[in-house]
Amino acid sequence: MENKEQIKLVSSELAALWSAYINDSMCLCFLQYFKEKNEDIEIAPTIEKASSMVISHLQKLRILFEKEGIPLPNAFSKTDVHLDAPRLYNDVFFLMFIQNMGRVGMVTYSGAVVMSARRDIRHYFKHVLEESAELYDLSVEIGLQKGTLVRAPFIPYPKQIDFVDKKNYLSGFHLFSEKRPLSAVEISHLHMNTQTNILGERIALSFAQVSPNKDVQKYMMRGKEISAKHVKIFSDTMLQNDIHSPISASELVTNSTVPPFSDKLMVFFMSLLTTAGIGNYAVAASASQRNDLVGNYERLSLEIGQYAKDGADLMIKHGYLEQPPGTMNKEKLARTKK
Repeated sequence: MENKEQIKLVSSELAALWSAYINDSMCLCFLQYFKEKNEDIEIAPTIEKASSMVISHLQKLRILFEKEGIPLPNAFSKTDVHLDAPRLYNDVFFLMFIQNMGRVGMVTYSGAVVMSARRDIRHYFKHVLEESAELYDLSVEIGLQKGTLVRAPFIPYPKQIDFVDKKNYLSGFHLFSEKRPLSAVEISHLHMNTQTNILGERIALSFAQVSPNKDVQKYMMRGKEISAKHVKIFSDTMLQNDIHSPISASELVTNSTVPPFSDKLMVFFMSLLTTAGIGNYAVAASASQRNDLVGNYERLSLEIGQYAKDGADLMIKHGYLEQPPGTMNKEKLARTKK
């Protein structure tokens, strides 16, 4: 049998490792700032666990890249975070950020596991997947204890098993019939997308508030407006069913205008949030059985897809976008060879 160390990385493994390094280096910048500014001793263990986890990931990835003879991505470093900047967020925001970090990590790393074939790569992503689950669990537990975790709405327990017997169960657009009540599955996705957009709105606002770059300010304010619009659409849908989606009343952002992060990091992070949002909407659309909900998710996905494209253009304009590994353009090679 061929030695596993002789087996080269395939494209999916290389992509997953490259993206993991970029994202972990970015998260470390945020976590260093959170650790510097946090004043809540109950939240401190979550920040400490997330920090040590990310540092360990980066060390293992550096060794792996060096072993394979692959140059490390430029990614993010201490030049992208300013620890002496004033506090931009309150302590509850730190906990919410880490909870979302654990959730996104579980989704991302589970995808990396199934796209990897080499044993050591599969084992690495299985390990970091477990760590992300543990981080999420810890952040949720602390949120419950502190009373800051926003839970999904309660609905009555079912009394009996039922089956769909009419095609209008799928309808949400019919003008002459009443829309059926939302199912628990549909409510869960509406709630989650409401909460992620609330967090995205506050982050976009904070980035616009501190960035000295007019292009970045404009882009972030547009992101804030899109998130606010989507929150209203999802909340109104639940209110039509007499379901109130709990919304955090915490004031997450301070009045500071001094940037704790580089423009490169802020624009990249918004791009990452947008990509996660498109994925969330796709999953929600596939799980929803009322066609008005599916239509909303598809329409809103187009809007944030355009926003993501404009974000990529902005990163290219300012030299922020690092090119991922790819194949060589053979036609160009043929034309330019010596």
